Amino acid sequence: MYGNKKILITGGTGTIGYHLTKRLLGENPAVIRIFSRDEYKQFNMSIDFQQDAKKLRFLIGDVRDYQRLLRAMEDIDYVFHLAAMKHVPFCEYNPFEAVQTNVLGTQNVIQAAIQSGVSKVLFSSTDKAISPTNTYGATKLTAERLISAAEYQKGPKSTVFSSVRFGNVMGSRGSVIPLFTRQILERGSIEVTSLDMIRYMMTPSQAISLMLKANRLARGGEVFVLKMPIVKLSDLADVMIDEVTRRHNLRNNVTIKEIGLRPGEKMYEELMMPDEGQIALEEKDMFIIPSSFGEKSHAYPGAAKSGVTSLFEEKPIDKETLRGWLHAEGLFQ
Repeated sequence: MYGNKKILITGGTGTIGYHLTKRLLGENPAVIRIFSRDEYKQFNMSIDFQQDAKKLRFLIGDVRDYQRLLRAMEDIDYVFHLAAMKHVPFCEYNPFEAVQTNVLGTQNVIQAAIQSGVSKVLFSSTDKAISPTNTYGATKLTAERLISAAEYQKGPKSTVFSSVRFGNVMGSRGSVIPLFTRQILERGSIEVTSLDMIRYMMTPSQAISLMLKANRLARGGEVFVLKMPIVKLSDLADVMIDEVTRRHNLRNNVTIKEIGLRPGEKMYEELMMPDEGQIALEEKDMFIIPSSFGEKSHAYPGAAKSGVTSLFEEKPIDKETLRGWLHAEGLFQ
């Protein structure tokens, strides 16, 4: 699908962008343009991918800047829109900044893609967009709706717009895994919001594989909801303490302190709203929520009507499975 194609990744220096770039380079694209506003991360990424320098272009820019985005999107086949403000408390304290990046920035991506004749745009959403209690979730929900509406509003243009919705990615910037590691080594204790908190989590490899599958299946206006394992925060804390203390020859007497929910946080997240579950199609590893716009209905091989109203019948994964995933991804390094 991506052989000899031109790809743009907004927010390409983030964790997902980094792993996506690594995976896409194996598809032999003509070029991958990494678009972000952090020159230091671009410099580090260019060093890491030095052997692929001929296929990579590093573009400094902000999705808030339509003209810069339009220039970056010239002659592009596929766009992965990952750029966002993601940190819940920072979005709470700077709400209009989150609106400008997550909402207005997404609209800029849509307009630039239509103007440039891009083949497909895949938007990266979040489980926090479901029944949002914070600015981050609300802006991501709005961006999702913009993407779905773009499919209806594009007129005769051929660009296909779709979204993929998933939860926390293990080891990503701002995630609890690097935070817990640092706290164990520096303080001998870790802080958690609540030991009873549960989160949808997946490894970077799992997220990238399902994103690429969603982009392949996309026909226009859908939201692909990745099926994600549930992780209990207390289990993650225990595994991190065991592994970090063992690797660094420390005594395993690390204490855990509960500090309570931060502004805008919830005890648990959801992947779909009940009414979405009623209309969703189900595959082995994802749900497909059809576009509510337009009259076209698309067929997806292997997908059947789900009728799911709740995803919380699942149990959290056990500690050993969690430990194995963290080892496989090298997240204890």
